[in-house]
Amino acid sequence: MADLKQLARRIFHETLAAIDIPLTMQRTLVREESLLRCNSAAIDLSNFKKVRVVAIGKAAHAMLDGLKTILPRDFSFAGIASAPSAPVTPRSAIQYFIGGHPIPNEDSWSAARAILEMLSACDNQTLVFFLLSGGGSALVELPLDPLITLADMQQIHRVLIGCGAPIEAINTVRKHISAVKGGRLATAANGATKITLAVSDVPAGKEWALASGPTLPDPTTLADMEEVLDKYALRDKFPEAFHRWVAREAIPETPKVGDPAFENAHFSILLGLDNLFHPAHGAAEGVGCVTCCDNATDDWPVERAAEYLLAQLEELHVNNPRRCVAVIADGEVSSPITGNGIGGRNAAFVLSCVEKIAGKNIAVLSAGTDGIDGNSPAAGAVADGETLARALAVGLDPRDAFQRSDAYTFFDRLDDAIITGPTGNNLRDFRVLIAAPVAASSSTEA
Repeated sequence: MADLKQLARRIFHETLAAIDIPLTMQRTLVREESLLRCNSAAIDLSNFKKVRVVAIGKAAHAMLDGLKTILPRDFSFAGIASAPSAPVTPRSAIQYFIGGHPIPNEDSWSAARAILEMLSACDNQTLVFFLLSGGGSALVELPLDPLITLADMQQIHRVLIGCGAPIEAINTVRKHISAVKGGRLATAANGATKITLAVSDVPAGKEWALASGPTLPDPTTLADMEEVLDKYALRDKFPEAFHRWVAREAIPETPKVGDPAFENAHFSILLGLDNLFHPAHGAAEGVGCVTCCDNATDDWPVERAAEYLLAQLEELHVNNPRRCVAVIADGEVSSPITGNGIGGRNAAFVLSCVEKIAGKNIAVLSAGTDGIDGNSPAAGAVADGETLARALAVGLDPRDAFQRSDAYTFFDRLDDAIITGPTGNNLRDFRVLIAAPVAASSSTEA
C-alpha cells in the first residue's frame, strides 16, 4: 500500500512540473516586431506611450517573468504586483505587495489603493496588462464604502470562506461590495487598451469568477447577492458597517456587458482545466495506470465528492481487475469550517476517505497546485488502506479530526501531509485515486 501512496505523489509532482507559466505565455503570445498577437487580437505596441502591468494572484511573479520574455528587450513597463510571497528577483519598475490569503491584510488594502491610483492615470495611449491567477480575491481588496474598515472586510472574508458556499456564491458577494472586483478594475482604466492573461482555477466558461473577475463584465446581480446572504444565513455574521451601508441603499450594481470599459478589452486563458488534466493523465498512464479524468465534483460537499469518486474508481477497477487504475479529478470541494484546527479542503477530502478505503489496496491524494491548503503549511495529503489502522494505533480519530477541521494535524502525525511550499502556480485542486490490480489467484473484489 505504501507503493500506491508513492505512486500518487509521483503523479502529482510530475503534473506540477509540466505546468510552466513562462513557456505557456510564450506559446500564447506571439510577437512579430512591434505587433503582439493574443488569440484573435493584434496589438501594435508602437501605438502606446505607456505600458502598465497589474499582476494579482499566486502566480503573479511567474506571469511577470513570462511577460518580460515576450516584450522587446528595450521595452519598458511599470506596474504593481500583489502575491502571497515576495519575488525571488524583484523588478525595479514593479511595486510589490505581499497580500493576505485567504484573508486580506494591510498589503491587500494598500495594493488595491495603488492599483486604482495607477489605473486612474491611464488613457487611450496606455496599454494595460492584467495578469490574473487564483487567490486574487484576498490579495487585493478595498471596499466600495469607505466606512467599511479592513477589520470589517477581514470579518466578511472569514465568514464567507467558512460558510460552505461554492466559490461562485462567495464571489457574488465579494464583487458587489468591492472597489476592485466584478469588472471594476476595467472601468478604473476606462479609456485604456486592456489585455487580461489568466492562469485559471475556475471552471471553463466561468472566467468571471477568477480573482472575482476584476476585468470582466459581471453576470451576477445585487439580487443574486441578497439570495446568497439569505441562503447561507450570513447577514447576522457580517459587521455592523455592512448593514449600515445596505440600509442607506448605497450599493451600486457591478458593470455589465455593454459597458464602454470592455470595448477595447481582451481576455485570454493561459492555463486552465485541460492544462491540468492532460499532463496528469499522461503521468498516470506513464506509470501503468488505466486512467480516466472526471471533473463532475467541482463545488460538491466533500463527503459527497469522496463517495462519488471512490465509486468511479471501483467501477474502473471492476472493468480492469488485472490493471492498476486511476481516477483523476480537479476543482474545489466544499468543506465548511466546523472547528479551530489546521487544514484545508484538500486534506479534508482525503480525511473523509480514510474510513471508506480502510483495508483496501487503494490510495487517495488531494492537493492544491499552489502548494497551499487552507490555513496549513501543506498542499494537501495522501492516504491508503492502512491509514486508519496506523491512526488508531497512535490515538488519532479521523472523525474527530474532521469535525475539528484539523486534517493537517492528523496527516502530519502520520507523515502523510504533502509539503511543496508555494509553487508559484495556481490551477485547480488536484485529486488522484488509485487502486492496485487484483492478483490472478485472488478475489476480484475491489
